[in-house]
Amino acid sequence: MAVDIAAEPRRDTIDGGYVEEEQPGRLVRLHGRLDVHSVPDVREALHRAVDGGTGDLVAGLGDAHIADATGLGVLVGAHRRAQRQGRRLVLDDVPPPVLRLLRVTRLYRVLPLAPVPAAQAQVLTRELRQNSRALPSSMPRRAS
Repeated sequence: MAVDIAAEPRRDTIDGGYVEEEQPGRLVRLHGRLDVHSVPDVREALHRAVDGGTGDLVAGLGDAHIADATGLGVLVGAHRRAQRQGRRLVLDDVPPPVLRLLRVTRLYRVLPLAPVPAAQAQVLTRELRQNSRALPSSMPRRAS
């Protein structure tokens, strides 16, 4: 299957959102919910982008909401597919709730994140600290 890399940007409508391939094989933006219902279509769009280019594939998540584990799984699967082809899937414009989820699951160690400007990094760090303190732990306290 030959993919025309110089093709026009592609937009795939998905249940609850859409995937927009701004630069075929190089830049993909995810919009809407990533959950069990939308993952098959998102997976297909990401695989097409991985197969259709070279170098890093940047996935913009600014308008994405990961609703369940299958949303994370599709990103990990696309990352592994990219690695097999000598590429990287780099997450860009990651919103704080998704960043928090990547931190809790420790997937930030596996999935490369695009560098953010220093001012934005300070805001994200502050938000993550505040939000992590605001949520009580579900673990019982240790007896002293």
